[in-house]
Amino acid sequence: MTDAATLAERVRAGELRLYELEDHADADTAAAARRLLLAAEPGVDLETIGEYAFPAERAESNVENMIGATQVPLGVAGPLPVDGEAASGSVYLPLATTEGALVASVNRGAGAIRAAGGASTTVLQRGMTRAPVFETSDVREAAAVADWVRGSLDRLADAAESTTSHGELREATPYVVGDSVFVRFVYDTKDAMGMNMATIATRAAADVIESETPASMVAVSGNLCTDKKPAGINAIEGRGRSVAADVVLPADATEDRFGTTPEAIAEVNTRKNLLGSAKAASLGFNAHVANVVGAAFLALGQDVAQVVEGAHAITSVEAREDGLYVSVTLPALAVGTVGGGTGLPTQSEALEIIGLAGGGDPPGTNGDALAEVLAAGALAGELSLLGALAGRHLASAHAEHGR
Repeated sequence: MTDAATLAERVRAGELRLYELEDHADADTAAAARRLLLAAEPGVDLETIGEYAFPAERAESNVENMIGATQVPLGVAGPLPVDGEAASGSVYLPLATTEGALVASVNRGAGAIRAAGGASTTVLQRGMTRAPVFETSDVREAAAVADWVRGSLDRLADAAESTTSHGELREATPYVVGDSVFVRFVYDTKDAMGMNMATIATRAAADVIESETPASMVAVSGNLCTDKKPAGINAIEGRGRSVAADVVLPADATEDRFGTTPEAIAEVNTRKNLLGSAKAASLGFNAHVANVVGAAFLALGQDVAQVVEGAHAITSVEAREDGLYVSVTLPALAVGTVGGGTGLPTQSEALEIIGLAGGGDPPGTNGDALAEVLAAGALAGELSLLGALAGRHLASAHAEHGR
């Protein structure tokens, strides 16, 4: 095998390309060679990037042209008591972030949830989507293709499910736009987030549509999925897991924890999360759900770009006779406990902290449990921030924690 310095020199000389280095050395040596190549520039020091604690080959399915690893500070919030249909008990929620005060905020919200006896959670539905677009000759032909799709779910399911041992096709809904036909396929992908599974299965189903109708596929993703972009269809129809969490915090606990009243927190939610979001034409009506989802995604090996959909959350708050009612509903939380980044060593360890590494028994239960835990974490974050705003101590909290 070739050493790192020789490989770097061969890249400089144009004999090798960056992506070819693993053909001539093991993954760690290839990464070291790339660091040597980059560090030749004045002022570049990659010593810390090169100090990672797992074999580079463990990341071969997750990254190309690897040079090392980025380390993000990792904290935990909790214990967070969750009373769900898939998740049950108290957990510590790992959060990877560079934003001071975030973990402290979620931790304070978790404390309030403990005082209330725990958060109730439930998965409302699950379904990963992929929506190819087909071209036809005119609108009448497009309508005929759409009719064929509506009556052929069983045939499409047979083709799609032949590509996977776990995924199940639940829906195939056609949408006509002129001479274009979009078909939004919805899959139960069990414990996997399942985007790749859905793409492969949809390609097989699209072959059937092309063979049985005049339609010709233009792209396996036509953006009606919708993947990693703000979209009303995800906020309404859902994507991944649709999950909700709620809690009732007694009035005295509200005042003790946040120095304010249920009525004041409810007013902040109405004027900020509801009216302010409506005026801004937001797809999410919440305080900072993306903060918790993003930090948890980094820690737990989820696809970070899916935070876009994960932020389409609605937070509702009511001042009731028995205290403060707070709920958060996340319609499009794309999560899984197998596949993707969940197999990376640090992310796998973080999943072990909450007891959800690997597949569930029966399949899908671990993915559901993870969604419920993250919904409870988002609830803790919403409760804490709304309390800080109502109590007017948000700025002092950020100052104390370095932000």
